[in-house]
Amino acid sequence: MELDCRGLLCPLPVIKLAKALPAVAVGDTVTVLADDPAAATDIPAWCRMRSQELVSAAENAYVVRRVS
Repeated sequence: MELDCRGLLCPLPVIKLAKALPAVAVGDTVTVLADDPAAATDIPAWCRMRSQELVSAAENAYVVRRVS
């Protein structure tokens, strides 16, 4: 699944990720495209707080694997 959150400001990319995650099977990934500079801090922090795996973060693309 891919979420295009480009142009959205904090906290919208994280909110969209949180809403989309239940539709993703455990073990699958969500790619969040976000160009808000705050996403570089917010998405990894959200993954830590929600015990989800941040697979990669590069060039405004964050890949999150659903763990549970």
